[in-house]
Amino acid sequence: MPVPRRHFLAQASAGLAGTLLAGLVGSVPGCAPARSAMRGQLHGAGHALGHLLRTPGKIPPPTRTEVTDTVIIGGGVSGLAARRELHRLAPGHRTILLELEADTGGNAAAGRNGRTAYPWGAHYLPIPDARDAELLAFLQAAGVLTGYDTATGQPIYEETYLCHDPNERLLLHGHWQAGLVPEVGVPAADRAELARFLAEVERLRHATGPDGRDLFRLPLDLSSTDAATRQLDTETMAAWLARHGYHSEYLRWYLDYSYRDDFGVPATQISAWAGLHYFAARKGRAHNAPADAVLTWPEGNHFLAQALRQQGGPGTIRTEALVFGLGEAPDGQVEVLVYDARTRQSTAIRAGQVILATPWHVAKHLLPARSPALDLAPLHAPWLVANLSVADYPGGPGQPLCWDNVRYGSPALGYINAEHQALRGFETEGPYSLTFYWELPTSPADPVAARRHALASPYADWLTLILTELDLMHPGLAAQVLAADLWVWGHGMVAPTPGYVWGAARPQAAQPWLAGRVHLAHTDLSGVSVFEEAFHQGLRAAQAVLASKPAA
Repeated sequence: MPVPRRHFLAQASAGLAGTLLAGLVGSVPGCAPARSAMRGQLHGAGHALGHLLRTPGKIPPPTRTEVTDTVIIGGGVSGLAARRELHRLAPGHRTILLELEADTGGNAAAGRNGRTAYPWGAHYLPIPDARDAELLAFLQAAGVLTGYDTATGQPIYEETYLCHDPNERLLLHGHWQAGLVPEVGVPAADRAELARFLAEVERLRHATGPDGRDLFRLPLDLSSTDAATRQLDTETMAAWLARHGYHSEYLRWYLDYSYRDDFGVPATQISAWAGLHYFAARKGRAHNAPADAVLTWPEGNHFLAQALRQQGGPGTIRTEALVFGLGEAPDGQVEVLVYDARTRQSTAIRAGQVILATPWHVAKHLLPARSPALDLAPLHAPWLVANLSVADYPGGPGQPLCWDNVRYGSPALGYINAEHQALRGFETEGPYSLTFYWELPTSPADPVAARRHALASPYADWLTLILTELDLMHPGLAAQVLAADLWVWGHGMVAPTPGYVWGAARPQAAQPWLAGRVHLAHTDLSGVSVFEEAFHQGLRAAQAVLASKPAA
């Protein structure tokens, strides 16, 4: 039975859901959605296994030793890209990749129900910059890029991987409009401010610095060294907006939505350099798609992660493997201590080189203490991802169901239609597979608190949160949910807070360790957690491995 609103909020306030729902009180209907019988459970990254790093005394000592050329620690996009690059440049090079989770992919994880695959994290790749030859070569080997137009030289992408129309809609003033930039019912002054901002970032997209480099580019280390532009990294994007006379609530909402989607935090918490880079670094070109098109798959970027894995050759991959020690062996090699959660045994692996492709909160436990690089302190917001099977059509007035569906003013980030790329024809019958994304607010002063709340909150609280949001987008649809599987990411993507991208700590942390034998690779070392950055982090580390000459 429906629960009275005041009773519902009182119950929810005991957990994180109560805190997050406080922002919804003004728009919550008179009754919370009824919780009908449904299948589902709460999933999550293997934080219990990972937290053994805090108590290494509980891990059994190694009982055997192995030898290889390179150990790769971490099977996300950076680690998989490094493995592929080593195989491409040195096919006989022996590698062992160690991954904490049950599958490789990192935050490009995926799941499946009886109808479709769906993403548990990153779910699209914007059309890449045509100058990124390494990325385009990978995409061509994966069948994503099918060739080049003979007249223009521009890449041609596989049509079934380009996001199908209609691709985006926004619920604004009770009406679903096409696109996510607010338009329907927006006052003329606000529309003018939106247009002025979009024109400014378009100008910056083409701007170069005195060194001839683009002011903003991906990977970001190819961006201009122009001091005036890099100075923008010292102030927040919100401060930059105020300084340039941008006050429209519609523009602020659109920017906050965009930054929360990529960084996990709003304009008040990221640097102005990163906020402008988000828009101005995108320079995709394609023969058969507009510059702002995206590539996507039912399983999201897990498709790309699997392609990296398949192109990585025969090297060994071990999952549910916790690395708990990293140091110099008596023979001068690097010794990696790894615990196998399946066999409950530990092994010492000795290698000439190591690629440490883990988030910084893991890497710092494995690197030598008392280093200046340990001053790096990336901010990560926790995330909730929910995959729902819904019996009824998610309709509403205006634009019909799209790939990406967002409610203006929502604390959530909306949902994608996981079956949008399925090519099943014009079906009108459910169930429909919807993937909700929800970045959870975090404070730079106490980021651990939000993460602890997120990991401790029960399935029932999260389900209430998601069903309430679903009913606000589509009244009555929550009662049509047949299954709800939820995933909580304690550490989401890195947030480029002021001073992070061009401060001293980031390049210091990226330096090789242990006499040049340990090479780091992760988007935490970029400050921008996008596929292109992760991919190039892996390539850089692999090339450093092959170029290194261990000290005698």
